[in-house]
Amino acid sequence: MTHPYAGSGAHTGSYYAASANPSPDRPALKGNIEADICVVGAGYSGLSTALHLAEKGYSVIIVEGARVGWGASGRNGGQIVNGLNASLQTIERRYGRDTATFVAGVVQEGGEIIRQRVAKYGIQCDLKPNNVFVGLTDAHMKELEARQALWRSFGIDNQVMLDRNKLRDHVKSDLYAGGLMDRTGGHMHPLNLALGEAAAFESLGGKIYEMSPILSADTHAKQPVVKIADGQVTCKTLVLCGNAYLGNAVPDLSSRVMPVSTQVMATEPLDPAVAEELMPGDDCIEDIRYILDYYRLSADKRMLFGGGTVYGGSDPKDIKSKLKKNMDKVFPQLRSARIDYAWSGNFALSFSRVPQMGRLGDNTYYAHGYSGHGVTGSHLFGRILSEAIDGDLSRFDVFAGLKWYPFPGGRALRVPYSVMGSWYYGIRDKLGL
Repeated sequence: MTHPYAGSGAHTGSYYAASANPSPDRPALKGNIEADICVVGAGYSGLSTALHLAEKGYSVIIVEGARVGWGASGRNGGQIVNGLNASLQTIERRYGRDTATFVAGVVQEGGEIIRQRVAKYGIQCDLKPNNVFVGLTDAHMKELEARQALWRSFGIDNQVMLDRNKLRDHVKSDLYAGGLMDRTGGHMHPLNLALGEAAAFESLGGKIYEMSPILSADTHAKQPVVKIADGQVTCKTLVLCGNAYLGNAVPDLSSRVMPVSTQVMATEPLDPAVAEELMPGDDCIEDIRYILDYYRLSADKRMLFGGGTVYGGSDPKDIKSKLKKNMDKVFPQLRSARIDYAWSGNFALSFSRVPQMGRLGDNTYYAHGYSGHGVTGSHLFGRILSEAIDGDLSRFDVFAGLKWYPFPGGRALRVPYSVMGSWYYGIRDKLGL
């Protein structure tokens, strides 16, 4: 079978795919079927929604275009970072104090859901605690101090400031002026988390169809219809969680987000003494520049190092050289380390940097646009979608009511506009502003 956007549908040549837990190949959907609830997409958003609904006793199927976790959910940096891309300060300025207070009350929930799922279903995904934001300049440190104070003003007090010396208990690099540790963050093997959640969903009677990309969807019908190459699904409730890979199948959503690729590479397994020296805290790290680096150790002591963005979702010609020079600045000790894997993947960027949730018609729901913060955001939104479908719209209505903003110039100009913005902020990064 030739896939319209995923080739054979096999997982990309990443370290995660090479170290994935065993998982069955699931059949493609063929013929015309009926379902109570149909979820499109077997990434974190779809899996979270479907698993929450299955736990509530609903009959649910998932239709996946490639394989479970094939997109961003199985390729990302594996970092559990609380918050949305847009800061609480931005949300308060744009939407008001009440909305910011609401968001502050839920931004840690996605990470909690992940930890609950791992414990409840025995998911083997190398889950570990703590993430650390690092700053390179005094200006960055002031920004981190302001972030801690802001979160404290909303009653969130789990972040610890680290000066240059204390930071070395977590990462030993001369590049940084200090950092801010979030005790409720963490990191894990992202593809194995997705595969584990899929198995949990199936253990409750759920059905997943792989290699079944949707061609179109009648989202405004009383009983929505999803059309696939070899069949269709008619359902009472439809949930669209295709995110960056939904393409043009649902025109009402295609202009709301833009695919953006980010890259990750994995070194050879490091000598345990070297790994311990570089990352004594075994935390995940990300700096706070606009064009940032993020990294952590894998279970077998590889350095997983990511960063960079390509607007429009294309892949760089040479991922290794792009990331290697950045890693060498952080860890000169790894200049001679062999790079065993390098890969790219798309996330969906919203112009406001706030994820979007809503309805198309009466019985079609959607969630997308996590803007690089999808690990936690998708798990939270999956729970909120399940609440709405179950009749509790209280939290759904808050997010669904937030105004979304189109990219300036529409789809034709969204890439060049975003590239110009990244150049500007990249210059600021280089100047240490």
